[in-house]
Amino acid sequence: MSLLSTGAKAALIFCAVVIAFVFVVWRCLLIWARRAYNSMIAANTISVDSFVQSKPSARSCLKCVLMHRFNVGSKKPNYKGLELTATKSDKVDGLIVTKKAGPQDKTLQSSSSNSTSAANTKLPPLVVGTIRMGFGHHRIAYATSSWGLDSKSGRDVYFHDLLNIDSEEATMIHEMDKKYSKGSRLASELGGVVESFWGSLTKAGDEDSLRVTYQMAEYMRPIISGLDKKSPIIASHSLVAAAAVAAGFQNVINLVIDNHAQWFVVVPGALNLVQGPSNYHNFLKMGVPSDQLQIAGHWCPEDLVTDIPNAVQRRKDRALSNPRKPLRLLIPVGGAGAQRFFVSSLIQACAPLVKENKVQLFLNAGDHPHMKEAFLRVLDENQLEFNTVDNMENLKAFKNQLMDPKAEPSKNVTLFAYDDYFTAVATTDILCNVADVLTCKPSELAFYPIPKLMIRRVGDHEAYSALRASEVGDGTLEAREIVDAMRYIDLFIQTPELLVEFNNAIEKNNSIGIYDGCKNAVRIAFERAAAMT
Repeated sequence: MSLLSTGAKAALIFCAVVIAFVFVVWRCLLIWARRAYNSMIAANTISVDSFVQSKPSARSCLKCVLMHRFNVGSKKPNYKGLELTATKSDKVDGLIVTKKAGPQDKTLQSSSSNSTSAANTKLPPLVVGTIRMGFGHHRIAYATSSWGLDSKSGRDVYFHDLLNIDSEEATMIHEMDKKYSKGSRLASELGGVVESFWGSLTKAGDEDSLRVTYQMAEYMRPIISGLDKKSPIIASHSLVAAAAVAAGFQNVINLVIDNHAQWFVVVPGALNLVQGPSNYHNFLKMGVPSDQLQIAGHWCPEDLVTDIPNAVQRRKDRALSNPRKPLRLLIPVGGAGAQRFFVSSLIQACAPLVKENKVQLFLNAGDHPHMKEAFLRVLDENQLEFNTVDNMENLKAFKNQLMDPKAEPSKNVTLFAYDDYFTAVATTDILCNVADVLTCKPSELAFYPIPKLMIRRVGDHEAYSALRASEVGDGTLEAREIVDAMRYIDLFIQTPELLVEFNNAIEKNNSIGIYDGCKNAVRIAFERAAAMT
């Protein structure tokens, strides 16, 4: 007598058929994925597989194909370059900004043709490429531009922001950035499992992430191909560097962000410059060719680096003043607009010290209305009086006033909030030399020549930047909780010798060129250009 009923037997047979069907479909999908991947990369300028020294598995092929479709949809690559033009920047003296050429504009292609004539010996411009994604990549690009403008090389400096080129390609990047910014904000606001999951995503940059990044770069060729191919290009975003390589540029330098080695932040075919030795070691261990990798130093702007001796002395004098002057905390918000809850809580915790005239707060809400509202709310709730700065003219006046060691703001809290993006980015750089401590997440600012209180990170990859700041002696370890941040602030107030030690470390670091990363990047770009002529 059978132990199974007819219905049970039928159910088992059905389950077996379903499992077999799923298995066959899965195997067919993997076979298709490998073919689809090979077709996808067939016309690529560079072989990422050769660069990472491995072929993708069938599952990796499927992952890369699906992620690429997610990024570009059904769009086909267009290799024809858009016509570009250039105009003088209304923000930075001497800088030239690129954009898509209109019907009446003189194109860069025609200018390049004229420059090759015997009568015109002007060198091709230095191109600083970036993408306006958050504040970090733009900040590094402006820092690089400052050294290019100061180089007296005879080259113009072009600021080439891919998002400034009105095009389908720029729209694709913008949509991708919106997803990243939303993820950063949700992770910061919700914390817990969401923050942990987001953190794991931001540090899981394996070989497939580079394959996907480079594949998207092939689609970006139209918005970079219109530049002079003889130009040296320094990119503050790996997608820009990869697009330049894909478009056939020979002198491409990629400024590697952060202090955590991941495949997608390096670019095959470019010279990848890193900020410190641990990243350099780890990339070599991963297999990045030594002839495409070099240590340069931290990405810092020219005015901050050249003023280090004066800024250090000003901070030391404030720390050792008797009676003690208020501790100036510069608190910027990142370009993704995350950290609202943490920074608001930190302001609330600092309120008693502000009222006691022990702390001054410089709050940079950037161009984020929701951060401005959050700051206004917490200031009102804690009955903290404040001044507001909302334009570049008043920002520079504020900074120039505080360059006088005897001067102090009229109120202990100053809120900086803007409608325009450039001033939002520039505010932190401009105020660094009149602040005592930069209080920020361990982003690109973790490498700046100012004492830093590293507060709660947004992505796990940022943790390693806080370690770098602590190791070179100009920043704290990451303070992930308000109580930890307040302990550091109390130490700065009660133990001024700690701030003096931070500033001594900055002087020492400066003497051995740690903050010369952008300066070295420009020098290397020019040396490579000379060698190629």
